[in-house]
Amino acid sequence: MKRAAIALILSGLGCVVAYSVIGSSVADDGTLIEPFFLIPIAWLLLLTGGMLAIATFIKGRFK
Repeated sequence: MKRAAIALILSGLGCVVAYSVIGSSVADDGTLIEPFFLIPIAWLLLLTGGMLAIATFIKGRFK
């Protein structure tokens, strides 16, 4: 479970970095072009990984 939590957190951070690297731009017709889907995916991965890390920590303390 520890490795899964680390992998989820790193994946979430990877989404944040990818969003920053890709960036956003405005098309000629005024349309905003950005990879918005990476923001909720990053939050989901970070929160899931954080909760899994907390659960792993609590489980380890009671053993």
